[in-house]
Amino acid sequence: MTPKLPKVLIIVLNWNGLTDTLTCLKSLAGLDYPAYEVLVVDNGSTDSSPAIIRERFPAVMVVENDVNLGYAGGNNIGLYRALRQGSDYALLLNNDTEVAPDFLRHLVNVAESDPQVGIAGPTIYYYDSPDRIWSAGGSIDWLHGRTAMVGLNEWDIGQFGTQPRPVDFVTGCALLVKRAVLERIGGLDERFFTYFEETEWCVRAQWAGFEIVHVPAARIWHKIPLDARDSSPAVHYYMVRNRLLFLKSAHAGWRAWWHTLFGEYLRWVVTWSIRPRWRHKRAHRNATLRGVADVVLGRWGPVAERRVR
Repeated sequence: MTPKLPKVLIIVLNWNGLTDTLTCLKSLAGLDYPAYEVLVVDNGSTDSSPAIIRERFPAVMVVENDVNLGYAGGNNIGLYRALRQGSDYALLLNNDTEVAPDFLRHLVNVAESDPQVGIAGPTIYYYDSPDRIWSAGGSIDWLHGRTAMVGLNEWDIGQFGTQPRPVDFVTGCALLVKRAVLERIGGLDERFFTYFEETEWCVRAQWAGFEIVHVPAARIWHKIPLDARDSSPAVHYYMVRNRLLFLKSAHAGWRAWWHTLFGEYLRWVVTWSIRPRWRHKRAHRNATLRGVADVVLGRWGPVAERRVR
């Protein structure tokens, strides 16, 4: 008798990203792992995404949120649905990705091979440069309070081998989580709204005794720019605020706080205030100050973009 395959709920978050989402769903239709369902969580889109997705992909489930709940809140809708419907795994997947047909099979096989593996992630490549790595898992520098993508911008020449390898975190761009993890630690922390929430989640999973692994054989491609474009003031605000929330939630040591607040944030604010050639960064300076202030005041969740300008 053929053994029963674990059930996976693939959660794709959509917010006014219809074109990317449709392409992602078409890619998922080619998976060679049969025991999966796809749930699109629409975060209050205004581009008629839900109706068009239902029309083009009638087998795909669609949940419509009235407002944008952010990455954490939107994906939690899917994660708790996975628990209610008895899924063995949930896969968080960015809508601006395309996947190899065997990527889910590789992830599930690794997770099933060891009860301690709680979260697994694939090798993620740039869509516009298919052999260049964007993420082979993530690392945390606890001394400086920084996080980084392992393998960022490296050409894939087999440097990460073929076997699963432990990492500090897996990016939420593509993250397979075991049911036992959800049952033990719950979902994403919605205070983050967006950015750093999956990193904090992985740390919580490790505290609960689970391992986080990168699976080199699992491959996807992310439609993220090859050049490091400057973030908007709003994105910069979330990165500043949520890095501090992460350090707080993870009980980081004083050195990480010192380096982050004084070695980086204070230096940014001074540089962007007094040097004429950085005048164009004044909005980012204000976003930095607002991010730090909101941490002190305990203000989390979404923020109106006008507040960070």
